[in-house]
Amino acid sequence: MTPPDDATLTISGLPPEGAGRILLIACGALAHEILALKRINHWSHLDLQCLPANLHLWPDRIPAAVEQAVTDHRANYDRVFIVYADCGTGGLLQAKCAELGVQMVEGPHCYSFFEGNAAFAAKAEDEFTAFYLTDFLVRQFDAFVWRPMGLDRHPELRDMYFGNYT
Repeated sequence: MTPPDDATLTISGLPPEGAGRILLIACGALAHEILALKRINHWSHLDLQCLPANLHLWPDRIPAAVEQAVTDHRANYDRVFIVYADCGTGGLLQAKCAELGVQMVEGPHCYSFFEGNAAFAAKAEDEFTAFYLTDFLVRQFDAFVWRPMGLDRHPELRDMYFGNYT
């Protein structure tokens, strides 16, 4: 797995091993990919603390959850990085990270991490009818889409919700 060019630049900006302990506070939906990058690159100086992926169902709760995680863990690390995009917080997460003095990965949402923010933005006008499915979302479809959207109780809503996706 090779991350996109702009993600490589962001990730490679992390201090090398021996420069102190680093904590990545991330969305649980990205855990598999982050752990793969950590393993492939032998980043033994990085630790990962994931927050529940279902916070995306309530984006307004993400900044407070990130703040709590930073507060809980900051004293044990030389640096803390936030591996979330805006994820529907309307800039509140970026403001919270600035207030806390921690860096956050840039991007509108984590789907843009997979192909890089520039490539994702270039396709945004052409793919606005796309419903993005990551491996995580496919595995957790019932918990993150089907039940929260009420489709388990009202399957007739499926075409209304998804009818304009191509």
